Parts: sequence; structure tokens; C-alpha cells
Amino acid sequence: MDEQQIHDRRWVALGVLAGCVLVITLDNTILNVAIPSLVHDLSASLSQLQWIIDGYTLVFASLLLTTGALGDRFGRKGAMQVGLAVFGAASLSASMSSTPMQLTISRAVMGIGGALIMPATLSLMTNIFRDPKERGRAIGIWAAVAGASGALGPVAGGLLIKYFSWHAVFLVNVPLIIVLMIASRFLLPSSKAADAPRLDPFGALLSIIGFMAILWAIIEAPSIGWSDPKVITAISAGLLVLAAFIGWELHTEHPMLDIRFFRDRRFSAANLAITLVYFAMFGQMFVMSQYMQVILGYTPLRAGLLMMPMSLVMMLTAPFAPRLVERIGTKLVVGCGLLIAALGVFIVSTVPTANGYPRLLEGVVLLAIGMGCVMAPATESIMGSLPPAKAGVGSAMNDTTRQMGGALGVAILGSILASVYQPNVQSQLTALGVTDPALKAAVDSVGGAVQGVVPAIAPTDPALAEQIRQIAVNEYVAGQHLAMRVGAAVILVAAFVVFKWLPARATDARAGHADALDAFASLTYAEAEAVVEHDQAELDGTIAVDADPRIDDAQRTGGIDR
Repeated sequence: MDEQQIHDRRWVALGVLAGCVLVITLDNTILNVAIPSLVHDLSASLSQLQWIIDGYTLVFASLLLTTGALGDRFGRKGAMQVGLAVFGAASLSASMSSTPMQLTISRAVMGIGGALIMPATLSLMTNIFRDPKERGRAIGIWAAVAGASGALGPVAGGLLIKYFSWHAVFLVNVPLIIVLMIASRFLLPSSKAADAPRLDPFGALLSIIGFMAILWAIIEAPSIGWSDPKVITAISAGLLVLAAFIGWELHTEHPMLDIRFFRDRRFSAANLAITLVYFAMFGQMFVMSQYMQVILGYTPLRAGLLMMPMSLVMMLTAPFAPRLVERIGTKLVVGCGLLIAALGVFIVSTVPTANGYPRLLEGVVLLAIGMGCVMAPATESIMGSLPPAKAGVGSAMNDTTRQMGGALGVAILGSILASVYQPNVQSQLTALGVTDPALKAAVDSVGGAVQGVVPAIAPTDPALAEQIRQIAVNEYVAGQHLAMRVGAAVILVAAFVVFKWLPARATDARAGHADALDAFASLTYAEAEAVVEHDQAELDGTIAVDADPRIDDAQRTGGIDR
């Protein structure tokens, strides 16, 4: 495909790239409304539900940096098409799952596909749109599609479950993937880096093993006990592996993640803010779906529609955050946004067992307003704290922190809920004389109790059925209250760090920083990566800034806050 063809087809190509982003980001939220259906059809326990959700996000987050380098080395279009094929095949496998384990494995493989697709979309967009103004519009459309998918996910999931079943949540991906594979074959140009960065497969492996071990311990501990040797061993091993990961990244010549970036307080504080606010949001969505469908009795479609305000308010609030930053500075906007988000999560921790949606809505709206204030300024702080030649790393790091924060939120807040719900339900139902298999089903999840055990017992013993329902509902809501209070406290920690360490404003001229971003935007990703080694040498003080003729004045002085 020659340059003229690429130019003529650029907006159609953007439609293909936006479609790819829509499919993989939709999967982050579309499954939440299917949780009660998974409990009913697959007899999934609370810990298995956590693995089903986290299987995708954990693998996706852990591989983003590595798969981006793979695309640079072997071709971004090829990486995207392989990712689409993997994502589609795994979606088909997920739709045919008959056990929680099969679904978890399928979701993890979907994460591999998603990690191959996401970095390629931005890299290809950089090569397709050479004019900076057009590229800005294209990235805006790309970001809007990614944001809108968060709002559409629960509604789409609710519609598919209402008219088909939870299997359709995954099966719908298959025809979309086929269309995108055909379109990408003919409409997207081939692209790869002339001087591709080296890979860090050992670093990627260490990060996956370390996080997987810790998440396994967190998710399984409520069932087998926090003092169980397997839990202690998994946490210890996970921490040791992550320590080895940090050591490896500090000493290898081509790290997956340059740990030295975290020496910059602006970079660290902004990343922490994004990680912890996503921690609370993903954890809240996990418990909120079950609360609305199991406790309040809403249908999947109604629950999906009632979850939309969060994404819509966030999308409406986010455009105003940069204007606020211009007036009062980054620190106040991000810090106050975190305080508002913490208040919202705390309000969710006070919802009653009946008629709780109005209060839930109050909390969700405040969380969305807070996140809208946090995301754009924090992202700008991450990008602005790095040299222009490291912008690709900053973008990947931004995606990674969001996904990893979400995975930890589902694991930790879900486990706090389970630590309250499971032992209390087991002791109270045992005292009532309930035995297996009804006891196990009720203890495993609130959906198993309310939607499985209660209807089975009600025809013969309605009084006992009502007692079981009340116990399950009360203990779930009690666990939800504690989990959400922990989530609010975590956001307050992020607010403290932001107020203490995030600079009030960027220290260099905003105009200079904008010039630097424009200058960097005019490079292809391949050209940007070609100056990475020079830039690192500059940061280390081993060569002068002026030593590399590929970097113009705007890039040298463009608002780098070191």
C-alpha cells in the first residue's frame, strides 16, 4: 500500500482501529451483568467469579509492554491480526464453557489477544495520520470510542442475556472479529520499526508469575483461610518473584519497564492515583452487579441500564478537568477529584438491603465525577514527566496501571466481601440445620443462596427458605459495606500522596511542552524508539542533549519535568 492509498483511506482505517478498540475494551465491562447468570449456570463460587473477571485483565495488563515491542519488531498489522484471531478463538471457546475453569482459561487467552491488539492500534494510527491536527482528531475519536464502550458494556450485556444467554456475551465477538480481520487485511498499512526495541520476555514472565501468585492467595484465602500454608507460601513466593522482577528490570539493558522512572515523584504520584482509583472502581462494579441483580432483584438489562450513569458522568466531567488544571493546578484538581471519589465509594458502603439504588446512584455519580477530574490530569502528568522519546512507554504504562489496578480491586475487595460473607453464612446456616449440598451452594455465593437454594427449599419449607434468604442478603451487604470502606480508604491514601508529592503545576512552560508533544507526534513510533537509547544516555548524564541531531529544539526543551 503506497502513501497516497494510505492517505485516501485514513478515515476508513480509523474506523477499523476504533472497532478493534471497541471490542477489547467492551469486554472489560460487558461481563459484569452476567455474574449472577454464571453462578446459576456454572455453579461458580465467589472466588471463581473473581478469577473469571481477573483472568482477562491480569494477562492483558502484564503483557501490554511486551506485545507492543513484538509489534514493533515483527509488524504491527500482523500483531493486530494475530491478536484478533486469538481473541476471536478464545471468545468462541468462552461461549462454549461448561465449567468456571474453562471460562477462566478462555478469558486469560482473550487477554493475550487484547494485549496484542491495543498497542498496535495507536502505533498504526501514528503511521496513518501524518498531519498533527488530523492525528489529534483521530486520537480523540479513538479515545471517545474506548470511553463509550465502558457505558455500552453493561447495556449490551444486559440485552444479550435477556434475549439469548450469557454465552452470547462472548459469541457476539466472533462475527465482529471476522469483519475486523478482513477489513484490517485490506485497509491497514504494514508497519514495523526499522530499529525495533529488544524484547524482555524474562521480565514479562516474572511479572505474570509474581502477580498471579499474589492474586491467587488473595482470592482463595477467604475459602481456605489466611493462615493456610498455601496462602502464606503463595504470597511469599509472589513477593520474592516481584522483587526479582524489579532487580532484573534495574539491571537488564532493555527492560520491559524502566523502574528508574518511578524516581520522579510526578510520575509515581500520578500512576498511583490512576491505579488506586481504578482499584476502587473495578471492585465496586464487581460487587455492584451482584447487589443490583441478586439483592435488589433487577434483571440484567435493567442493571446494565442503571450502571450507565457512571460512565456517562465520567465522560461529561473529563473534558472540564484540563480547564480546571489551567486555573488551579494539577495537584488540586487530582487531589480533590480523589477526595470526591472516596466520598462516593464511602456512600456506596452505606446502601441498605432494600431500595438501595438511590443511594447507590449518589455514590456512583460522585465516584464518576472524581474519576473525571483525575484521569486526564494524571495521564498528562505521567506523559509530561517523561522525555518525548519515551511517550510510547508512558502510554503503555498508563494502560498497564489501569488494568492492574482493576485486577487488584476485584481480587482484594472481592476477598474482603467473601471474608465476611462466607464464614458468617456458614455458621448461621449450620446452626439452622442446613447441610450439603445446599449449605455449600449458599456459602459459595449470594447468587447460589438466593437464586439456587431458596427456590429449591421454598416449596417444602418456606419459613426456612426465607431465613436463608435474609441471612445471605444481610451478610452480603455487610461484606459489601466493609469492602467499599476499604476502597474509600485506599483512594484517600492516593489523595494523601498526590497532595504531598504531585507538583502543583508543570515546572516548564506549557507552550514548550505542547511543542514537544507536537514534535514527537510527527515521528513514527519506529522513529521514536530509534532515539530511546540516546535519550536514556542523556538522562544518565553520559551524553549531551545536543548530541543527537534527530531531536529538534522543541523536543529538547519541551516541558520535561525531571
